[in-house]
Amino acid sequence: MRISANFDSGNIQVISADSADNIRLAINKDNQSEFYQWFHFKLFGEAGTEHVMVIENASGSAYPDGWDGYEALASYDRETWFRVPTEYNGKELTIRHTPEQESVYYAYFVPYSYERHQDLIQSAQQSVDCYHELLGETIDGRELNLLVIGEPAEHKNTIWVTARQHPGESMAEWFMEGFLGRLLDDEDGVARKLLDNNVFYVVPNMNPDGSVRGHLRTNAVGTNLNREWAEPSLEKSPEVFYVLKRMEQTGVDMFLDVHGDEALPYNFVAGCEGIPSYDERHKDLENTFKAALLTATPEFQTKYGYDLDEPGQANMTVANSAVGEKFKCLSYTLEMPFKDNADLPDEDFGWSAPRSQRLGEDVLTAILAVSPKLR
Repeated sequence: MRISANFDSGNIQVISADSADNIRLAINKDNQSEFYQWFHFKLFGEAGTEHVMVIENASGSAYPDGWDGYEALASYDRETWFRVPTEYNGKELTIRHTPEQESVYYAYFVPYSYERHQDLIQSAQQSVDCYHELLGETIDGRELNLLVIGEPAEHKNTIWVTARQHPGESMAEWFMEGFLGRLLDDEDGVARKLLDNNVFYVVPNMNPDGSVRGHLRTNAVGTNLNREWAEPSLEKSPEVFYVLKRMEQTGVDMFLDVHGDEALPYNFVAGCEGIPSYDERHKDLENTFKAALLTATPEFQTKYGYDLDEPGQANMTVANSAVGEKFKCLSYTLEMPFKDNADLPDEDFGWSAPRSQRLGEDVLTAILAVSPKLR
């Protein structure tokens, strides 16, 4: 029996693996940070034998409430990921699985590899509607990629979409794959209509360093990028620094920042109602977007989400608040679950990569509905 995590986005510490029925593990912290929750590892063992894997430090993770009702994901081929029995006793997380094959991968959510990210960028730039721009380099020397979709013009709205500031929230890049796939489909009526009047600036992965390192929430030097939007720096948060600099050049009429939430088993949005300039126009734009997305897909809902900020009490270091205030624009954080969508449960797969992709496609319908009001 062997357990390894020496690969892209791998993260696990083996405490002991002497017997299949008592494998003891721990999740490593993000570099220079106290955050941890993302795991991704490979088990090589005996097919047909139940393996009991206990993550001993689960209760000390960033969001221990996220373990309640959670089931880990497993895959034999790294393409199809399914849920396996998992239980949390308030201290340890126990994964029980009887592999049908000799080797199997386990992960907190379906991984989105850096290799696939590179394929996504190169595939997108094949479209005549897409221009690939290099914003700068990360701390580990990786590219920070921007896709500009549509031909800029004075009459067009400027719509920014970013994902994966928190690298462990890999569903955000699966969302982006669906979003880009539809937007670049020249036979899709919604996409064609959108590009008549809008230009999209898309960053599919804001945090490639953290993604490859197997981090939950931070970049290479332990910085939570979604707390850097007030004063980003090249030393701590070049990813935000470069994106915000480019936003200042283009302007922003709408901003969507895509994430995943560990605890809530729903898809929802969080607005910027707490920013100083929030007004009835902001509220109307938010309501128009939400109403359209509710019509587009039953995967979205508005009953459950984060508590609303009191007027003037928004955290201005967070992306959607900082951008909403700076550009006086519609600005939303979109959250997806690590668990399942409780409104439409799927006991085999839970919330999944394909469902994330389809939500990305459906969001374009909501953007089409709100886009005439953005200016």
